[in-house]
Amino acid sequence: MREFVVEADGGSRGNPGPAGYGAVVSDAATGETLAEAAEFIGVATNNVAEYRGLLAGLRAARELDPEARVHVRMDSKLVVEQMSGRWKIKHPAMKPLAAEAVTVFPPGQVTYEWIPRERNTHADRLANEAMDAGSRGEPWSPTTSRAVLDTPRATPAAPLPEGPPGDATAGAARVRAAMAPRPGAAAPGGTGPAGTARGRGAEDASGEDASGEGPLAERGAADTHGGRAAGPSGDGTSGDGTSGAAPTGRASGRRPAEHAAAEDDRAAGASGEGPAVGTGDGAGASAVSRPATDTPARDAGTDADGPGGALAADADRRAAQAMATPSSGWAPADMGAPATFVLLRHGETPLTPQKRFSGSGGSDPSLSGIGREQAERTAAALARRGTVQAVVASPLARTRETAGIVAARLGLDVTVEDGLRETDFGAWEGLTFGEVRERYPEDLDAWLASPDAEPTGGGESFAATAARVAQARDKLLAEYRGRTVLLVTHVTPVKTLIRLALGAPPEALFRMELSAASLSAVAYYADGNASVRLFNDTSHLRPSY
Repeated sequence: MREFVVEADGGSRGNPGPAGYGAVVSDAATGETLAEAAEFIGVATNNVAEYRGLLAGLRAARELDPEARVHVRMDSKLVVEQMSGRWKIKHPAMKPLAAEAVTVFPPGQVTYEWIPRERNTHADRLANEAMDAGSRGEPWSPTTSRAVLDTPRATPAAPLPEGPPGDATAGAARVRAAMAPRPGAAAPGGTGPAGTARGRGAEDASGEDASGEGPLAERGAADTHGGRAAGPSGDGTSGDGTSGAAPTGRASGRRPAEHAAAEDDRAAGASGEGPAVGTGDGAGASAVSRPATDTPARDAGTDADGPGGALAADADRRAAQAMATPSSGWAPADMGAPATFVLLRHGETPLTPQKRFSGSGGSDPSLSGIGREQAERTAAALARRGTVQAVVASPLARTRETAGIVAARLGLDVTVEDGLRETDFGAWEGLTFGEVRERYPEDLDAWLASPDAEPTGGGESFAATAARVAQARDKLLAEYRGRTVLLVTHVTPVKTLIRLALGAPPEALFRMELSAASLSAVAYYADGNASVRLFNDTSHLRPSY
């Protein structure tokens, strides 16, 4: 299957004002530019122009290969977070554009990543060319475009890691490998690629005109991007020495103070509305060009020896250092939208308050009245957050009932995954810990001492449970890449997923407390690392007055 990288941008000289977008499609393995698109769209806001650029890039990629996997990279945090499903889309002008964007490719074929503005210069130059052409009353033409000539060749996308994701040991190995010195690599902090937007003047916070709500779990330090500042003269000359019309509507000083306050609110997870968009964003003509692709594809693993190889190696090392030494707030390195598993333990059953073993080999009890109330409270809390995009449940009655209550509130269907079922506790099913100690003391001691030991009567060991849960995790990660999924499951599977993400030993299972109807969350990144975002949260179960 082919893999494309789509980089898109848009801007408005006035916000709202004369606006345009640019998008470029490149081969993920070689960095070769395959298609460009740009258009002057009349009067619109920055965000509308950015969404139009996203749409143009996705459509161009689809024309090349509708079966391809697409990785979108944009310097608009708003568009990336909204299209990844972590922020709500409230602005009426952006809702239909986002809705159209998700239909260009089937679900699961497109992922999103935020990048700094200096890594999005090709699309930015196309957007500026389109706006310049519009100011002259002309359509943008690929025959006169210099964007591909003025922009360094795209660095090939890093290949996905081999092996199961989400295990801390494997992720740490990738970090160590990336941090290892490489011959010929530029030193960290060196000069960036030629033609990038460094030195454009003071950066301001993003002037995005609509906000969304943050994800279920705390994201860490806010990751806003700087605006494209005007040059010292303030006359629209960019700080990199080029002249002409003002950059894409992100000049310093253009953003009112109240917008800065709104940006700070969004960084804390609050939401708000921005200025209304202008009209006429459908004006002008568009064009798509496809540069020649005679250069044979190179093996992605050999790119360090080719053009830009030292820069790619340097970028890898700096990314690894950013992960090994987190920034303020312990925010993870930005590697695109993670798959986030929100882990919900089922509500109480009649056996829960009695603390009896209740696995997959027992009576399979349903929820009690308290358990159903807990499920309703959880459903209301998740509906308010609005981040869950799919619901997956264990096949046991108590989890399917909990999942059904939540899914009905969210307007989603429930998918059953057998790998999420609870451990089979054999002859211990229905007994308390004290009763097991009294009847099967040697078996219990062995079970507590080794993850390979099985409960009395041929139950399931914790090692076997972990292997089954890890297999289910990998299957779901492949299916729900970059999405937020609610997994309704049991004590042992939740603790196992947390343990594997932390790289903790098997005995850590006995060091965790997990309440009925509690929420936990783990984010899984493309490099194989995982981040535990939440554990045993029961705040949603407390009555509000």
